[in-house]
Amino acid sequence: MAKERGRKAVAQNRRARHDYDIGDTFEAGLVLTGTEVKSLRAGRASLGESYAEVTDGEVWLLNAHIPEYLQGTWNNHAPRRKRKLLLHRAEIEKIAQRVNERGLTLVPLAIYFKDGRAKVEVALAKGRKTYDKRQAIAKRDTEREAQRELGRRFKGL
Repeated sequence: MAKERGRKAVAQNRRARHDYDIGDTFEAGLVLTGTEVKSLRAGRASLGESYAEVTDGEVWLLNAHIPEYLQGTWNNHAPRRKRKLLLHRAEIEKIAQRVNERGLTLVPLAIYFKDGRAKVEVALAKGRKTYDKRQAIAKRDTEREAQRELGRRFKGL
């Protein structure tokens, strides 16, 4: 069988971009069991309520839902178990320092396969207040309307 190439998206956390101001992003490997990989390859995962934290010099992904593999047997995995993230030591120290001193949160943005290996994209993020969310929506709508008008002008309408 040929090796997989490129990036294949499995799950996106769209809510994170609405609820947080995204800062630095990191790509991390995931420590998974066999049935978890098969379930991800079937495109089944959810990052809706998930978050990551640094504990004892290791980064863990918590509350991510990877449902049980349908053809799995007695050795199926628990859907919401803790999963270890694989990052370089310097990245872990940088994340731990920024989370502790600035009050940032480590939020998973996406799970995907890159060249056949499961990866998760995590970001240092700061929570938005309700009024910030409304301002972001209003800004996005005005930018979209401005782009629409520019498109109409170029088309001559």
